Amino acid sequence: MSATSTFLSAPDGLTLHTRCHGRRGAAALPVVCLPGLARTADDFDVLAEALASDAARPRRVIALDYRGRGQSEYDRDPANYNFQVELADVLAVIAALDAMPAIYVGTSRGGILAMLLAAVRPTAIAGVVLNDIGPVIEPKGLMRIKGYVGKLPQPRTFEEGAEILRRLFDAQFPKLGPADWLASAHRTFRLQNGALVPTYDVNLAKTLEGVDFEKPFPPLWPQFDALAHVPVMVIRGENSDILSPATVEAMRARRAALETIEVPDQGHTPLLAEAGVIARIAAFAGQCDETRAH
Repeated sequence: MSATSTFLSAPDGLTLHTRCHGRRGAAALPVVCLPGLARTADDFDVLAEALASDAARPRRVIALDYRGRGQSEYDRDPANYNFQVELADVLAVIAALDAMPAIYVGTSRGGILAMLLAAVRPTAIAGVVLNDIGPVIEPKGLMRIKGYVGKLPQPRTFEEGAEILRRLFDAQFPKLGPADWLASAHRTFRLQNGALVPTYDVNLAKTLEGVDFEKPFPPLWPQFDALAHVPVMVIRGENSDILSPATVEAMRARRAALETIEVPDQGHTPLLAEAGVIARIAAFAGQCDETRAH
C-alpha cells in the first residue's frame, strides 16, 4: 500500500508535511504517529504499512513531520520549536485531516505531546502508545541527546553516516547490523545541494540550551493522569536512559490496566519495526476500537 504526502498549514501559516497510509474511510480508528525531537515521519513507515494493510482491521495511519523536521518547513524563529506551538500544529493537522478521535503512537517527544493533548483536548484521543517516554524523564538521557542534536559530524556518504550513528548508538542497540545502521543513516541524513545534511533544522539544538541538568525536568503526572479515560500502552527499550523501570512501575501503580512491553537489546527509542512489537500494537489498537464501541 503506497503512502501519500499531504502538506497542510500550521496556525501561523508554516507548511507542515504528513505521510498518510491507508484509506481515509477505514472503519477502524485512525492512528496518528508523533516522532521524537529530531526525528521524522519516516520512523513509522514499517509500523504504518502494517497497520494500514492489516487484513482483519485495516486503518488509516498519519505520521507527522513537526515544523523544522523532515519535509515540513523550517521555522525562521527557533524559539517556536516548543511544545505549545507543536501541540497547536498537531491539533491543526488532526482537524484538517478529520482524524478525531485517534489512537496516538508517540515516540519520546511525541509521547509528551500526546499527554499534553489529553490534557487540553481529551476527546481527540481514543488510546495512546507511549514509546520510551513517561511522566519522569531521566536527566542522563537528556544530557546524551543534548550532546548530539544539531552537532552530528557531516558524513560524505550514507555509509559514513551509518558509521557515525553506529558509534553513537551501538551501546543501546547492540544487535543492529550494517544494513540497519545504513537504513538509519537514510532516515537521519538527506542529500541537499550535493552534501549530506540532517533531516532536521540544526537550530533544534537551541531548544535544549536552557535545560538545567541540576534541576530535574518537572514530572508530567497530571498530563499522564489525563489519559485515565483511554487505554494506554507503554513500550520501553531495555537499554533506555530516558524511561526508567521505576517510572514504568510508578505508571502501573497509578493505573492497573496499563499495558507494558520491554524491547530487548534496544534503547531510546525502540524502532517499532519488529513483527512481535507490531502485533502487540495492532492488538492494542483493536482494544481501543472495542473500548470506543462500548
